[in-house]
Amino acid sequence: MKEIKIIIEKHPEGYVAYPLGLKGVIIGEGETYEDALKDVKSAIEFHIETFGKGVTPLTMPNHDKIRASTLRVICRESGISREDFLKAYEKR
Repeated sequence: MKEIKIIIEKHPEGYVAYPLGLKGVIIGEGETYEDALKDVKSAIEFHIETFGKGVTPLTMPNHDKIRASTLRVICRESGISREDFLKAYEKR
């Protein structure tokens, strides 16, 4: 597997992590840097195993709640509005 650069951002409510160079939006989050890194690695593995090199709009571990900082990163990286994301998320 090729190396994947992962960005980890610190926010007031925790950490948000996402990889660069993969198609789609892949997000992880956690209380600590290490938790966010583990979470995004899990999402990356799932994304690659499930979708291969195809495009999917979003891959993230199944959390009961999404932190505000995670939602901001998802919307920024995917180019969709917060309202559109929340409408789609509620339908899952």
